Parts: sequence; structure tokens; C-alpha cells
Amino acid sequence: MTTAPLRIVLVDDHSLCRSGLTDLLTHRGKMQVLAAAATADEVLPVLREQKPDLLVLDLRMPGTDGLTLLRRLRAEGIDTPALILTMSDSEADLAAALRAGVRGYLLKDMEPDEVIAAIGRAARGELTVAPAMTVKLAQMLQQPGGGRPTDRAGLLASLTEREREILEHLARGQSNKAIARALDISHDTVKLHVRHILAKLNLSSRVEAAVFAVESRAAGERADGGSR
Repeated sequence: MTTAPLRIVLVDDHSLCRSGLTDLLTHRGKMQVLAAAATADEVLPVLREQKPDLLVLDLRMPGTDGLTLLRRLRAEGIDTPALILTMSDSEADLAAALRAGVRGYLLKDMEPDEVIAAIGRAARGELTVAPAMTVKLAQMLQQPGGGRPTDRAGLLASLTEREREILEHLARGQSNKAIARALDISHDTVKLHVRHILAKLNLSSRVEAAVFAVESRAAGERADGGSR
């Protein structure tokens, strides 16, 4: 049984970006781009009638911005899940996007395959952010006192030396490809380690793993097994 392709709508004021992303998602991502437009007005009928799986919005656009458009859509009763794809790596923009209820925050300088995978995860309900933004997200979410140090210390102890090493790289916001290059191991090996890390720490995403690692640092525990 084949799975139906994810149905995506794009809003970006740059035609080259719309065209490139449409081609990427259609041919490499095997997704269906229902509409790609410069303004929300152009895609409103599609959003209302076809109820796509995900709306991908640029953040900075002339006259308005992606979050203003998103709030307008919500006010009109359109609840299509949304993801921001932008050049802005501002923590303030990330915070504003999360407060607006987006499913993800991606950067336009990400690797094409990373963008495809992240859009797929967001369409299926997972919160996803650009690897370069995970540290900022972790710092935003970090609670005073560092959470549950005893539980965290025990979970960290369950990781192998290599897994703790990879967790440190995740905390720096590095992608699997970057980790593979840094550690001179294969991309598939990194993915396998990340799956093991998430399972051992009882987490569901690499974003949560980055938050976990940053909180551990704040509590005086280090993912590499040492202490401050």
C-alpha cells in the first residue's frame, strides 16, 4: 500500500525561491505542491477548499510578514498547520513564530535534504527547527534551576561515550551531516546513534535532545560525562 504524498502550499514573495522549493519538494521530496504564491490572498481558496497538510511561509515579505499572515488566516478560521522558512536566525523571530503556533522554523541556507525531511516531519505533527536554531530554542525553553538533575544524570549515564559525544554536537545545533564530518563517521551511523539517544532519554525529537543537553549544562552536568 502506497502512502499519499504530503500536500503543501507555499507563500514566498521571491519567485526564484518558490520555483526552487516547488521543484525540490515535488521531485526530490515526492510531495504535492498544491499552490505556490507571493501572497496569502492567492492561496486562500486552496487553503479553504483542499485543506493541505502544511503551509510553508516566508517570514519577511513586503507590506506584511509571515506571522501577520498566519494570524489573519487563523482569524478567518483557516487552521492549516504552518512552518516558517526564512533567512532570519534571530532568537526573537524564533520566539515570535513559536508563540504564533508554527510547527517549525527552518532557515533557507539549510541542506536541501534537511529541508525536505523537516517539512515532512512538520506535516506529520512534529515540532522541527533548523539545526542552527536548536541551541537558541534550548536556551529559550531552559527553566531556572535546570529541571530534574537527578533524573537527567541517570539518563546521561545510560548513554555510551559515542552517544554522549553526539549529544554534545546536537546541543550545538549541528546537523547529522555536520556531525558525521566532525566525527569522521557515516551519515547513517549518526542517524542510528541519534535514534538510540532519543530512545534512552525518552525523547521524541533532536530538538528535545538539544534542550536536554543545554539544561544538563546549566545544572552542572555535561553530556560528555564530565562536570563543571
